Formats: sequence, structure tokens, C-alpha cells
Amino acid sequence: MKKYSFTQFCAWSLLIFLLCALPAYSQTISSPQTQQSYTAPEVLQQLAKVNVIYLGESHDSPEDHQAQLDIIQELYRRNRKIAIAMEMFQRPYQGVLDRYLAGKITETQLIEQSEYKKRWGFSWEYYAPILGFAKEKKLPVLALNTPSEVTRKVARKGLESLTAAERRYIPPPAEIRTDNPEYRQMVQQAFQQHQVAGHGSSANFERFFTAQVLWDETMADAIAQFLKTHPDYQVVVLAGQAHIVYGYGIPSRVARRLGNKIIQRSILLNPTVEEPAQTDKAIADYLWVTSPGK
Repeated sequence: MKKYSFTQFCAWSLLIFLLCALPAYSQTISSPQTQQSYTAPEVLQQLAKVNVIYLGESHDSPEDHQAQLDIIQELYRRNRKIAIAMEMFQRPYQGVLDRYLAGKITETQLIEQSEYKKRWGFSWEYYAPILGFAKEKKLPVLALNTPSEVTRKVARKGLESLTAAERRYIPPPAEIRTDNPEYRQMVQQAFQQHQVAGHGSSANFERFFTAQVLWDETMADAIAQFLKTHPDYQVVVLAGQAHIVYGYGIPSRVARRLGNKIIQRSILLNPTVEEPAQTDKAIADYLWVTSPGK
């Protein structure tokens, strides 16, 4: 049996580690605007000067979450001032996130104290590596979402039903804009499909739509507030595709708050939202489709 020196063994182990660390899939990246294909390095180079990058996910897709981690790590190689903004955590639990990132509580305590399983519920393993990377590199993580009890109450009883305490973690009513007819139509189609399937809300559509917009406005407000105090940071947003497509949900509302003085780009990971046959607006800046590696 051939023997290896300690140096040879370390070199061989490092090679195995690097090979195993490579993504176990290949990417096909295209732009709906230019109708061109790009490599991952080309896209990452184009994102270098962008203020906000949206990574639109399907919440139960392991491939989407692996792509998010890979993109974040590559962006970090180019720029150390990265913040990760997550729909998966609700705004009252920002302090819990901060304590975890500072090493004051464990991962188990983070899950418990943020009420993750109750308030989000998708597999923790999807997001654990992303949070672990943020903790290792001391990156800020923003809790974006509206408290679920507030969203449910608005869907049932309307925005005017909220108490002063319930309004604490959402923007002022004047900033909750429901005047986008294209977004209204898109949400209404989804609302009607759920009703047909027997899963629709009993609340009327106007309240349902207001609750959806409240969700978007709350997340946009958190992102905008961070950028106002940290203008030199690049924010990477992890959110569901419906909050990102066409810029209707979060992106347009961030731009409105910051006077359109920032550059934003959106990436849909393995898109699940169908694009209408006739539209003059791109569904996203990039479509990032992954397939298992050979």
C-alpha cells in the first residue's frame, strides 16, 4: 500500500474538500430583458455595483436555497459589506437574530425564540447554512416580515382594525399603497384560483389584497430603513417569488422610499410564476435555473 507524507495527505484532503464544496448542479442563467444567456461569473460581475439584489425562491426548494448560499458567498468574495434580508423572520424578532449572530444564543435557541417553526415552518435546514455563513462572517441579517397575527387580522377585518400596539412593526397607513392595477390583477387571479381549489380565504378580496400589500410594504420599509443608515452596504433579499416578480411587491416600494436613487436587480430561482404572453415588463432581471450536476 502506497504511503503518503503528511504534506501530500493534506494536499489530497484539501483537493477532495474543494471538489466536494463545488455546487452539485449546473446553472442556466438568462435575461428576459436582453434575451441573452450569461455565466454565473458574468452575472455576479454585473451585480457588483447593485444596492439591492432579490433572490426569489420557492420556499420548499432545496435547489433554490443552495443557489442562494452560493450567490451570497460569491458576492461576499467581491464585497465584504453584505447584509442578508430575510422574509423568513418577522420584525419583532430582530433582537433574537442579533443575539444569535453575536454568539450569545445557540442555533436551537434562535429557532425557539424566533418562533420559527410556528411563524415560518419550512425546513430549518434550508436556511441554516445561510445563517451560519452570516454568523461566521459577521454579516447583518434583517428580519423583514410582518407579524403573522397582524397579517391575518388585516385579511379578516381590514387595516383599520389594528390597534396602536399592532401597528408598531408596520409602516404608517399612508405608506401602504394598493394602487397598482397590474399587481391587483395578478393577486386577484391567485386569490380566485385558491377559492376554486377550496383553499380561499373567507375575507373579501380587498382585505386579502391589503394584507398582501402590507406584507410587501413592511419588508420594503425594513430594507429602506437599513439602507438609509448603511448606504455603503449591499442588501441581498431572500423572499418568495410572488413578492418580487415585475417589481410589484417589494422592489417598487423600496425604490419609492429611497427616491429611486438606488440600483436594484432581481433573480428568480427556478421560476414557478408563469409569464404572460403579452407584457412590456420583464418578470425579473435574471432567471437562474439549476439542474443536477453530471
